[in-house]
Formats: sequence, C-alpha cells, structure tokens
Amino acid sequence: MFKKLRQRWELSTIRVVLVLCTFAVAGSLSGIAARKLMHFLEMEKGVFYWLVYLLIVSLIWPLAVLTVSIPFGQFSFFKAYLRRMSRRLGFAGKQNDSAKSEHMGSSDAMEDRL
Repeated sequence: MFKKLRQRWELSTIRVVLVLCTFAVAGSLSGIAARKLMHFLEMEKGVFYWLVYLLIVSLIWPLAVLTVSIPFGQFSFFKAYLRRMSRRLGFAGKQNDSAKSEHMGSSDAMEDRL
C-alpha cells in the first residue's frame, strides 16, 4: 500500500506517513466539530440530521486539513491536493497550459498526478 502511494504521489515513506496522519487528524477534527455544531442545532437524529451532518463535515474538512497540515509540514501537498479536487468537482476553473507552466512547482507537479 505504501509503495503505491509513494509512487503515485512521488513522496518518501516518512512524507506518506505524515500525509496519512494529516488525513486522519483532520478527519477526526472535522467529525468532532460537526458533532458539536449538530448538538448546538439540537436536531433530532433522522435522515435530515445525517444529511446536515455530512454537509457540515464536508465544509469543515478542507479547512481542517489545511490547518492540520501546517504542523505536519505538508501544507504544500494539501494545498495542491485540494486545488486538484476542487477542479475535479468543478468548483475551480482550469488553468491554461501557458499559465500553468509559468507557475509549475513541485506541489503543482504533484497535483497533476493526484
């Protein structure tokens, strides 16, 4: 598993571990924060509750992952990762090739491989 992630992301083993830890911590923090917000909203647990919960987690997670990535030293990886995901979901416009080649850095090169 680590070998495939290392090859796909072109990261060292330690960086893969740091990225996975960042994913885990940010996901846990997102779930905790969403539960706190849901408790504040005092909604009954039902289908609507879970839909709102998933929406809140989905909105909190990108902020959590960027925040958590700073102490883990993985901010550039996750900035590129979130940029790529937003493009795939249609939230961000595509850069043209000339603008992309001007700003191509290690995180941008990694972004194209995600």
